[in-house]
Formats: sequence, structure tokens, C-alpha cells
Amino acid sequence: MCARYELDITTGNIVERFGLTIPTSDIADLLPSIDIRPTNIVPGVQVDRSITMLRWGLDVSWQKQPVINARAETVQNKPTFRPLLNQRVLIPASAYFEWRKDGRSKIKTRIALADASIFTMAGLFSGDRFVILTCSPTPSIAHIHNRMPVVLTNEMEMQWINPDVSFEELAPSLTPYGGALTFTETEKPKPDQRDLFSQS
Repeated sequence: MCARYELDITTGNIVERFGLTIPTSDIADLLPSIDIRPTNIVPGVQVDRSITMLRWGLDVSWQKQPVINARAETVQNKPTFRPLLNQRVLIPASAYFEWRKDGRSKIKTRIALADASIFTMAGLFSGDRFVILTCSPTPSIAHIHNRMPVVLTNEMEMQWINPDVSFEELAPSLTPYGGALTFTETEKPKPDQRDLFSQS
């Protein structure tokens, strides 16, 4: 699951990267964050190339903690997510974090594109909240964790947020990232703890 990510980008970078038409001053509060956590409010990109501020995690009735991820393989079958399949958003990131298990310890690991460029994760939103879609990991990082966020190619980004393209058309492309990734261990091992957030 994806439970932490990074958005280390300036407002000018995000305007240029997504071709936004709004003045940079209008998104001056979108400061870089090295460690974005569930329930944080973060920027997403919608079909009209506008920025919308969303809170990470959907409130659900069956648990106190918000659901932050949805499995791409089963999302169409889940009552929580079926109404959201055409409410799609791009979630920009410069990296995401996973915890590699080493015996009884977990080691925080930063995973990013090999060229260090900004990428987008596939998101679904409801009101002002969102979840990140996950899939099986690409082989180069499978030893770190058995899931990874769905990282969209540049070509697929506009299709993902295009309301005229159905989720059924996009579903076959929600697969492990095919490009090169890099990973770096960022912290010393910590005792294994139960995850506080979940995916459905």
C-alpha cells in the first residue's frame, strides 16, 4: 500500500508541468512537502487543468481510519468505489515511501523515477477527499513491498481525467510502472507496527 509520498516541487514547476493557466500566485500555498501523510490536504489536477485541494483518505462506516488506497484489480467491484470510477484525478508526486521488512523491523524506503522527474498517481475523489489506486509492484521494487501506486505515463494522464473515456477502457492500463525506478533507504530499521490505514 502507499501510505506516504513526497511532493518536492515549486509552484512554478507545477504550473509548467501540467500546463496550468492560472497565475502562480494563486497556488502560492502549495509548498513542497517531504512527507505527505493520510488526512493531509494536497493538490490534485483535474480535467480542466486546474488545481483542486483534496484531503487524502475516504471516510467509511466500517472503521475509524480513512481508506487511503484502492486496489486497481478490484476497484470496479467495490461498492465504496464504484460511484467514483468517473471521478478521476491526477495526484502529483516526486517520490513515494514504502517500508521494507527486515525480520521484525521495517526500513523506510524512498522510491522515485530514475530521472527524478515529477510523476502522477491515479486517484479517485469523492467531494474533497481522494484515494490512490495501487497495483502489483514492478519487479525492481517487489522486494520492498507487494503493492505500489498506479503511476501514470505522460500519455495516459489526460485520458485518466477525461470524463469521456470510461473506466473500463482505462482499466487494462492500470498496471505496474514500466519505466526505471530508483530506491533509497532513508531511515534506520524500526520495530514492526500494525498499519493504521488501509485499502479496500
